[in-house]
Amino acid sequence: MGNDILLNTEFGDLKLFRKGKVRDVYDLGDKLLIVSTDRISCFDVVLPSGIPYKGKVLTNISAFWFDFIKQIIPHHLITTDELQYPQELNKYKNELSGRSMLVLKTRPLPVECVVRGYLAGSGWKEYKENQSVCSIKLPPGLRESDKLPEPIFTPSTKADSGHDQNVDQGYVENLLGKETAEELRKTSIEIYSRARDYALLKGIIIADTKFEFGIHNGRIVIIDEALTPDSSRFWPLEHYSPGEPQPSFDKQFVRDYLETLDWNKIPPAPALPDEIISKTTEKYLEAYSKLTGRELK
Repeated sequence: MGNDILLNTEFGDLKLFRKGKVRDVYDLGDKLLIVSTDRISCFDVVLPSGIPYKGKVLTNISAFWFDFIKQIIPHHLITTDELQYPQELNKYKNELSGRSMLVLKTRPLPVECVVRGYLAGSGWKEYKENQSVCSIKLPPGLRESDKLPEPIFTPSTKADSGHDQNVDQGYVENLLGKETAEELRKTSIEIYSRARDYALLKGIIIADTKFEFGIHNGRIVIIDEALTPDSSRFWPLEHYSPGEPQPSFDKQFVRDYLETLDWNKIPPAPALPDEIISKTTEKYLEAYSKLTGRELK
């Protein structure tokens, strides 16, 4: 695979807008430059080891989905072609190639728009206790990983650090008003439903996902990333077996490995063995090629 790893960007003459767990975002005035590094975080801790090709997979899958959903809602992506970037970015071409997006600057809305089509993760935990997820009542007798009767919108707060907190639709209405809250709910479910149906044809179940939206020129647009293995739960259709947790196309190998260690999930995190790194790279690349029908160069 080669060691095509980028853990950090140091673009000293550009204004750093935000450094996330995975992305470095630079401020270019009315636009932003988003660089997806190969950093990986688990349990809200960024690990010292990178995952080759991860940043390229996240960027290219997002670009694919932005194009796929543009009929439903406008997106913030201008281009992923670094040859079309402003001239002052030319000197960073090597770092930016294949892993960056030039996007519109928007006013981000302060909620994570989560859609669940299957019962997993924190949703399964809550369902076991009171047969609901984010105050949405569900039928009795569902098993872990079961498909829900219909997709549900289960928003959460957007935390800069630590965990996002699940909230209900009433919380979003109080925050953004009834009309905007309803538009976010409907749009999120429509994007998820169309993407889920497409992915099934490619052998992938999208169990759940989260979207972020912003306001640009008075309109709601989808921002950040879209339907990536980092923002969604992707399961291989051929191994789908409700009643238990499912294998997935993401950092599961990393999580499972870390759970075997005597590590208290507080920084600093341990380095990963080569085998775990290469297996994780394989999963990200497999998700990309299955969904898009393309290979990453």
